[in-house]
Amino acid sequence: MTREFCETDQHDYDEPRVVRALSPLLHDDTHGQVWVVTSPSGPSALSGYAVVTWGWSLESGGREALLDEIYVRDRGSGVGAALLRHAMGAAATAGASTMFLETEAHNSRVRRFYGRLGFAEESSVWMSGALSLPEA
Repeated sequence: MTREFCETDQHDYDEPRVVRALSPLLHDDTHGQVWVVTSPSGPSALSGYAVVTWGWSLESGGREALLDEIYVRDRGSGVGAALLRHAMGAAATAGASTMFLETEAHNSRVRRFYGRLGFAEESSVWMSGALSLPEA
């Protein structure tokens, strides 16, 4: 399903990288939490998932949550909203005071979805850069 998410959100998919990043999250809650939604056809048929990772921020007053990924196959069914509400509640229970998320600039539909669940666009701009170890 992570491949479907990447295709839908127009990201490159690198399976070894995804597996390497997901493994510690499935081991315990040190780095975050993962939830899956099964379809009515049975527990082996997945219909969605959400991944939340932990960060720490002075501005947030300590632990904060990042909704790293959420994907639901059957959009518009209410499953995504229920999954996100569950993830938000679990993050609060785990001590996070704020949840952040990122959307693609082209995806106004998903920003409306998040807005209905209490998220608001901020004026700050997130930037990223690859890190490498300093040369010896």
